[in-house]
Amino acid sequence: MTQQPAAPESTATATVSVSVNGEARAVPAGTDLGALVGALTPARSGVAAAVNESVVPRGQWAATTLGEGDRVEVLTAVQGG
Repeated sequence: MTQQPAAPESTATATVSVSVNGEARAVPAGTDLGALVGALTPARSGVAAAVNESVVPRGQWAATTLGEGDRVEVLTAVQGG
């Protein structure tokens, strides 16, 4: 009996395409909204996010997994007048 060689492990990371503030972006599959916002801005306050035109409360960012074709808007408040 001969053994079959093991299938090579894939080193490529699966990605999904999303739109972030109107710009196409590929993100790793399974990325949540909190991780994306953290990659875009170091601000911890004054940040709002919406997915597919629905505002997502900050407490739900980590539980909001981004999917193929999602449209994400990230807004940062700026002080001034």
